[in-house]
Amino acid sequence: MTAVADSVDDTLADDASRAWLDDLRDALRSGDAGRYEDLFDTDAWWRDLLAFTWDLRSLHGEDAIGPLMTTARGLSADGFTPADDMPPMLIDTPGAPRMVQAFFDFRTAAGPGRGLVRLTPAAGGNGWRAVTLLTSLESLADRDFAVGTRRPSGTPDPGAPSWSARRQAEQECSTGELDVLVVGAGHSGLGLAAYLGALGVSTLVIDKNERVGDNWRRRYESLVLHDPVWYDHMPLMKFPPGWPVFTPKDKMGDWLEIYSRAMELNVWTSSSIDTSSYDRSSARWLVRVDRDGESRELRPRHVVLATGLSGTEPLVPTFDGQDEFAGALMHSSEYTDGTSLSGKRVAVIGTGNSGHDVAQDLHRHGANVTLVQRGPTFVVGAETVEAVMMSGSYSEHAPDTETSDLIGASMPHRATATTAGLQQATAAMAELDKEIHEGLTRRGFQLSSGVDGTGSMMLFLTRNGGYYIDVGASQLIIDGEIGVVSGAGIDRLDRDGLRLNDGRRLDVDAVILATGFRGIVDTARRIFGDAVADAVGPVWDLDEEGELRGVWRSSGHDGFWFSGGNLGFARLYNKYLALRLAAELTGVDTSAPI
Repeated sequence: MTAVADSVDDTLADDASRAWLDDLRDALRSGDAGRYEDLFDTDAWWRDLLAFTWDLRSLHGEDAIGPLMTTARGLSADGFTPADDMPPMLIDTPGAPRMVQAFFDFRTAAGPGRGLVRLTPAAGGNGWRAVTLLTSLESLADRDFAVGTRRPSGTPDPGAPSWSARRQAEQECSTGELDVLVVGAGHSGLGLAAYLGALGVSTLVIDKNERVGDNWRRRYESLVLHDPVWYDHMPLMKFPPGWPVFTPKDKMGDWLEIYSRAMELNVWTSSSIDTSSYDRSSARWLVRVDRDGESRELRPRHVVLATGLSGTEPLVPTFDGQDEFAGALMHSSEYTDGTSLSGKRVAVIGTGNSGHDVAQDLHRHGANVTLVQRGPTFVVGAETVEAVMMSGSYSEHAPDTETSDLIGASMPHRATATTAGLQQATAAMAELDKEIHEGLTRRGFQLSSGVDGTGSMMLFLTRNGGYYIDVGASQLIIDGEIGVVSGAGIDRLDRDGLRLNDGRRLDVDAVILATGFRGIVDTARRIFGDAVADAVGPVWDLDEEGELRGVWRSSGHDGFWFSGGNLGFARLYNKYLALRLAAELTGVDTSAPI
């Protein structure tokens, strides 16, 4: 394409986006839902992240979008101009209509926001219509993140305590009065605390482990993160430029400890909750914490459970005859390394990420390992995911992390285009992994292509499992170094091993159950009791709009929230939870307008 053609396309994209944004602004100011057809495609989606709904919403079609256009009249919507740092662009895809993609900035009464719209030509060539619209609240009208040009000076005021004295007082939380108590000092809890701290919200994180990062250090020795470094950055503080692509678990643990100190997070380790209760009249919790043997009383306005969405309560099936079994029977959460099982025969039940990782580690320590596969599993190479799914958004040459996060968030999970894109990507990855897949099939391993051929993403969003991102175990299976038994469940255990319900048996010295966890609601029940657990709604899986249920959103219990997800999801959505909490703490009405 020539420079002249590029200039013409740039002008077209800029003119189209400016005209459309002007029309959207006018329609929202007047609350004129009758202009839907002038602005949106009949199959359009509007995904809003707090800016207009104080929630995470995906609205589809006129019946859902029209009411939001009406209520927007009272939200002081203004701005709606193309973003200076991301000029609109014209996208030509063979076999598809031309598309204009434009980032834009806007304001509402809640605060400044950033949006992303995709426009296609209207029927008959009469203007442009949105097929997807994203609106994201980026800060609050009266409170912004203290980063960049808004960072603190660091120079103490005359007579003020020194930095170290101030930090010691903040860390001790001696009055017990605080805005937010976060339970769990993993990546999600720490990332949320970092956002809250940058908003000036008093926050304390507690964790049962002796050191920040021990939740990673205490896992099996061979573990590495399955997503590449560019996707896994923590909020407001990225990994160093020489960081490995796939982070070893101990290195990740150390980084979380460094992060907590650099971000000046208030963290109590060796701490757990003894009792808790919520007083609706004062809208405060009373929480008694055992801090390394010392009883402390805290009165936070909000409590966030961030101990992992999978939960901390192992899902441990029981089997007939297990008391007769002469060997070791353990859940994968108890497994650290295979040293004690060297030379032993071991069955690993489950073929998700944990099952494969444990089997690979056992093989490395000289065990004779067999994976017992209870159902088909989606398998994709980690480098294949990086090449197909990540290279355009999270790589050395991709846009900055925050921009890529918004691009990903702009595609509603239930949109037809999202499903088609995932199906195309899954097919492309299957082609790259063809040799691995054929080798696994020859060994009797049962493969899945995910929900309707969408690969790991919809499995992650609906089940939070059912897939393996391959970091080496697949080749060991293909080479016969790790055995596989598929197509049958476990009938019973006996003294020497296990018997499958199709009559086959495995004589083993140990059984490791990579069977997952019961979910974070069960963790809430153990820590906060039945009253809280019974009040909250389901957590995880997609609701009818395609939004994840119960996490980073209202849980169903006043002042109680869930946070979690992988590093990328936690980085993006914890920002909105932090903004929502900060808004509520300043008295903003965050009730949903529709």
